[in-house]
Amino acid sequence: MPARAWLLLLLLSPALAVAELLQLVADPWPPFNDQRLPGKGLASDLVEQALVRAGYTTSYVEVPWERAVLGLKRGDYDVLINAWYSVERAEYGYFSQPYLLNRIRFMQRKGSSIRFETLADLYPHSIAVVRGYAYSKAFDSDPLLRKVGVGSFESAARMLHAGRVQLALEDELVARFVLGRSLAGIRDELEFLPLPLSENGLHILVRRSLARHRDIAQRFDAAIEAMHEDGSYAATLQRHGF
Repeated sequence: MPARAWLLLLLLSPALAVAELLQLVADPWPPFNDQRLPGKGLASDLVEQALVRAGYTTSYVEVPWERAVLGLKRGDYDVLINAWYSVERAEYGYFSQPYLLNRIRFMQRKGSSIRFETLADLYPHSIAVVRGYAYSKAFDSDPLLRKVGVGSFESAARMLHAGRVQLALEDELVARFVLGRSLAGIRDELEFLPLPLSENGLHILVRRSLARHRDIAQRFDAAIEAMHEDGSYAATLQRHGF
């Protein structure tokens, strides 16, 4: 059955005669989640559109990542907007299908010609990473990598530009967003390495203590599929500059 037809049948269910309110939470992560951006960011915009199509009403808050996760576990929030899959998170939350793709990529100073095919290729180079971030299991656990902790990608990019590190690591859309704004002056002097470190699907995570957690995720998936079919998904990306 086409996604839109299946979604329509779901929406006619008596259980949703009065739209259920879902409390959404995200950590500030521009351009994906940020209350200062149009639509509260690309991910927030897509998720809220899809959930409204699926028959829900939503309320949105932003808190630091640790508080968002703790609040989901305690039942303060219903849906964490921006989650990568992990076995640990699946114990307390139910994952949707991925609705966006995060490509984690290295940046170098233009013309540096650093080669990256395996992690061992990176051992001679210092790499700026944001403290507390998870990039990939292999990368995070490799003791031979020369990782330099920083507070933000902006700091990492400035260190890279100044020659204090040889590489910086960030999600591609985040990097392009920051380089197009606060770092526009050095944007043309930095470049991505061709091969990404990892590609991670971005999901919503619905708390398992919510009675219809599976139903919410499935309705969300169907709504995202319908948005792809009618062009509104692509229009949303374009509206956010992607």
